[in-house]
This record gives sequence, structure tokens and C-alpha cells, in this order.
Amino acid sequence: MQIVHAPHVPVREDWLALREEPILEPELPIVDAHHHLWDRQTGRYLTDEFAKDLQSGHRVVSTVYVQCRSMLRADGPDSMKPVGEVEFATGVAAMFASGGYGRTRSCEGMVSGADLTLGDALEAVLETMIDVSGGRLRGVRNPLAWHASPEVRSSPVTPPRDLMRDPGFRNGVKALARFGLSLDAWVYHTQLSELYELACVVPDVTVVIDHFGGPVGVGPHEGERAQVFADWKRGLARLASLPNTRIKLGGAGMSVFGFDFARRDVPPSSEELAAAWRPYFETCVELFGVERCMFESNFPVDKGMFSYVVLWNAFKRLAGSMSADEKTALFSKTAAATYRLQLHGDER
Repeated sequence: MQIVHAPHVPVREDWLALREEPILEPELPIVDAHHHLWDRQTGRYLTDEFAKDLQSGHRVVSTVYVQCRSMLRADGPDSMKPVGEVEFATGVAAMFASGGYGRTRSCEGMVSGADLTLGDALEAVLETMIDVSGGRLRGVRNPLAWHASPEVRSSPVTPPRDLMRDPGFRNGVKALARFGLSLDAWVYHTQLSELYELACVVPDVTVVIDHFGGPVGVGPHEGERAQVFADWKRGLARLASLPNTRIKLGGAGMSVFGFDFARRDVPPSSEELAAAWRPYFETCVELFGVERCMFESNFPVDKGMFSYVVLWNAFKRLAGSMSADEKTALFSKTAAATYRLQLHGDER
């Protein structure tokens, strides 16, 4: 199979079905801190598809929807078009709240795509999003992942090269504090210094680093995993020194990471995934502590390489030697605290 580095590995349900595993620690409560929903030419992943994954055996009690330019408004000013995505996710949340799609509180928290370079117009956009979300809006994410090589792509949208240093963008990030909103940031390891500079000037905004902090394994970085790891760790250490940073552990199913699991005849096992990801997992926990680390599925993006069952089994293997409190932090408590989600009873 030829792997296309942009934007995502296609989902092959028949291939995923070749790998079955029993559920590890089925009673462990999980908050899926990062997922998407969409209906595109490349595939459909909406309520029915997500519900099937959520009901596949792991105990996912809540989820956080993250912007992916899905269901944007077709009409009206460009600044308000991302409100459509919030309306869409709010509708999905209502569908799950009806009880007809299982017990997960899906889209309980939302990260929107409001354009942070809007200046004075940003306030009206954020107020509208908060209103239509029914109070579920928790953060904002803009496209930030940029690399000089055209071989390094993880999104159909390429942002301006120095967006994180743009004064208008920084003012937009600062404005998030007035609304109690966080900033999600998907960047490559080559951009961690820029993200550090940004996080320094917005101490009142929680900056959530997506997808392990983006250690790239393709293009000019292919075959250079040791050097990439050293550079990545150095950049993350600086970010971890700032108390307003958090990190999501996941997203390594994107081909930009350089793992070859999607090329295999049979999907990877959770043991294989845990072995491949352990250095990144252990480094993140070492630098940030479990109270600032959270697991994410990044589905359906990562579904091109492994199933929902195998993914969460891999995370449980990574955390296998940890205490009950440490597991709770990684699988639910950190995400709930970061996105202000309500854990109930034995979910805590």
C-alpha cells in the first residue's frame, strides 16, 4: 500500500477487522480528550460511526470535540462560518444525551476554530460560539502546523509560516483568557520553540499541546528518529517548564510521525503500538507529570492505522505499571480538569 502523507491514511474497516483483542481494564473510566466528526469525500465519521467505536468495549464516559473545519456555515461573513461547526457538535452532543447512542457524554467539551487574527471582531464570534454550544465551548484551535518541506503535511490547510509570532494572532490568544478558554496547538517538533515563545506571553491561557508535540518522521526527518527525538525532547522540556501548558498523548496514527503500521498485511497489536510509543509517553510523563498529560484518540484520523479497541489497549499497556491515581489522571482527570468536564461518582 502507498501511504499518502497528506492529509490522512484512509480507514479500511475490513483491514482493521483482522486484529481483535480483548478489552484490558474494561472498568477504567476514559475521557477521550480529542476527536473529530465529519462527512467528506474521503470518508464519513458521524454519530453512528463514533457511537460504534465508543461502544466497542472501553468505558469512555466523556469526549472532547476538536475543530476540523466540519460543517462550516455556507453563508454569512467568513468570521462566523466556523460557528456552524460548533452548532453541529452541539447537535451531536444532544443526540448522545438522548441515550440513544450509548452512555458516553459525547462532545461534552468543544474546541472551536474561531479565527484568532480577527482583532475586535473576535469577541462577537466567541460570544456566539459559547451561546450556541450551550456552554460546552472550552477552547479554540487554529491551524499552526507548518514545515518547509512539502513532504511534511498533516492537514489540507497550511497556515502562514510565522503565525504564532504574529501580533494579531497573539492578541487573539490573549483574548481567550477573558472567556476562560484554552488554546489547543498542533505543531511539529520543529515549531516547539515558537510555541514556547507564545505560551510565555499568554500566562493566563492554558496551552494544550496536541499529538505528543509532533515528532516528525517523514520527509527530511525520515531515518533520523534519534535526532528528532533529542530535538523534540529539548523543545518539550522548555514548554513543560511553563505552568500553563498541558500535553495530549496520541495522534501517532498520522503518517507524518513516520510509523509504518498501515503498510502491514495485518493491523498492529496494542503491544506493538505501546512499544513504539513508549519513549514518547515516558518522556512526556517525566517532563509534565501525569497531572498535565491526557490520552486522546484523534479519531477518525488515526483510525487508518488501528482500531479504537487496540488504541486504548495500547494506552493501558503504557500506563500498566502506574498507580490507580496516576491512571485516573492520564485517562480522565487531567482532561476533565483542563476542559472543565464533570466526572460523576465512580468516574473520578
